[in-house]
Amino acid sequence: ELTKLFQKSKSSGTGTVRITMKQYDGQDRHRPRKNRQPRRRAGGSGSGDATSSGGGECGCLIRATLNSRKLSTVVHQKDVNRFQLAFSSLLKGNIDGLKKRDKKAAAAATAAAAAAAKAKAKAS
Repeated sequence: ELTKLFQKSKSSGTGTVRITMKQYDGQDRHRPRKNRQPRRRAGGSGSGDATSSGGGECGCLIRATLNSRKLSTVVHQKDVNRFQLAFSSLLKGNIDGLKKRDKKAAAAATAAAAAAAKAKAKAS
């Protein structure tokens, strides 16, 4: 699916494929802070300790977006190496739209900036 996103981006000529990665512990909703007392609701018992789901394996949540199209997946710890190999080969094959850096122009710009700095130093 990610390959299709890259191909669609190239063929249409517009849009950028954005990829984000973050730690994912399997929790879909936030956990209350440990130091905070929970709010008491009217009519409820109000007793509740903040328990965390510890001991579980953490994974990596990967999201990719192109315009309004979104993809997401979770990679578990035991599959990270295999995923990284596949992901890096996919990126190497699809990152060809980058422009080469003009080394001569960059060197000329730095030389001009150095000359301007010397001239300014002599003038002061």
